[in-house]
Amino acid sequence: MRWAAVVVGVEAAAIAFGALVLLWLTVTSTAESVSRALAEVVLVLTGAVVLGSCAVGLWRVSAWARGPAVVLQLLLGALAYTTAFQADQPLVGGPVLALVAIELYLLATPEARLAFFERP
Repeated sequence: MRWAAVVVGVEAAAIAFGALVLLWLTVTSTAESVSRALAEVVLVLTGAVVLGSCAVGLWRVSAWARGPAVVLQLLLGALAYTTAFQADQPLVGGPVLALVAIELYLLATPEARLAFFERP
């Protein structure tokens, strides 16, 4: 479970960094709609916060953390697939797909599933 928490934490940090890059691009360029660009930054930051809280929950082996982590991995996988293959950005989407695959594997191992049942 600790490795699963670390992978989700890395994803949360990367998404938070992406939000900062989006904010910097919004401030330094001429966005067509500043309010839409800022809303996108807020949505990305919200995703980073949710992933970060899932990482903390997985580290503590909290019962609530596994479900949201799996759902977020599936959403990230769909976004990464679109980025890698449909948007022709494999250097961005490929590593995210790899992290998603690693995380889903770590959450599906028998040890990870049993960790939630062995908690008092």
